[in-house]
Amino acid sequence: MSEIANLKAGLIADIASADTLDAVEALRVGALGKNGVVTGLLKTLGGMSPDERLDKGPPIQDLRESVTAAITAKKAALEQAALDARLASETIDMTLPADLGPQGSVHPVSQVMDELAEIFADLGFSVATGPEIEDDWHNFTALNIPETHPARAMHDTFYFPDEEGQKRMLLRTHTSPVQIRTMMTTPPPIRIIAPGRVYRSDSDATHTPMFHQIEGLVIDKGITLGHLKWTLETFLKAFFEREDIVLRLRPSYFPFTEPSVEVDVGYTLVNGQRVIGGDGDVADGGWLEVLGSGMVNRRVIEACGLDPDEWQGFAFGTGVDRLAMLKYGMNDLRAFFDGDLRWLKHYGFSALDVPTLSGGVGA
Repeated sequence: MSEIANLKAGLIADIASADTLDAVEALRVGALGKNGVVTGLLKTLGGMSPDERLDKGPPIQDLRESVTAAITAKKAALEQAALDARLASETIDMTLPADLGPQGSVHPVSQVMDELAEIFADLGFSVATGPEIEDDWHNFTALNIPETHPARAMHDTFYFPDEEGQKRMLLRTHTSPVQIRTMMTTPPPIRIIAPGRVYRSDSDATHTPMFHQIEGLVIDKGITLGHLKWTLETFLKAFFEREDIVLRLRPSYFPFTEPSVEVDVGYTLVNGQRVIGGDGDVADGGWLEVLGSGMVNRRVIEACGLDPDEWQGFAFGTGVDRLAMLKYGMNDLRAFFDGDLRWLKHYGFSALDVPTLSGGVGA
């Protein structure tokens, strides 16, 4: 047997007797690695004459292929043996509950937004949206807000730098511009809610520079303040899931409504905590302001190209974040936007088990 044949037999025998993957890898490096014995033989081919290479090349190539095949087969056999041993020794109890790992939650604002949309859908309202970057006309002028109104001041509103020849732009301070855009593009009758983010320069325990608001608008013929009161009463009963909701409407002033009313809801004290509902008797509770509302001002209807002698309507608005605080017992609005996972875990809702108002609004 030639020298190459002896080397081949020895290497294959060593590979066959290897009992670990590490041992097989060591043999591979010793034979086929950069400084391996087979690699060394292959390097000698470059210095041979054509006749020598024709004579000695095939045995060397056969050596490399045989050793490579033996190593591959041995590694596969050892890996399969290790897997068989593991399967034989390990068992899985399929009756044990699976570890779900970290779970996300539905933010209280998102939850309340969904609840509000569901309630007003039952009342025949559709959802309308608009841009958060607004122009001065849609945000103020069309809503009958005069140039001298405090809401237009720099310390209350986030304005963008003025550009020559362009409208004055700002971050909307309410979702009322959505009402304007809807009245200008949609023929009445109109029944919409306008939920979304709004921005004001304010920050404390009950105010944040960005917060969420929902406004409602009805434009139709023969609309009265009585329609407004019934709508708000029905909405609040459905939202707080109580039939003993009592409202108090107080005269107020908003440029875009006339007459205007603030809406208070009665609450009672239970173990020192305010609970929405009851008769609003100040002896054991009181009133909480929850909404601003009123009949749409004639000037606003005219600014949108409608005839105020033919079309009337009402509008209302409230803070989504504050409604969430009242319903779910939170006391600091700033925590809504801190991103604290502990707070979200406590107040968040499971995506698979969120409260629902799908039972509908009572007649």
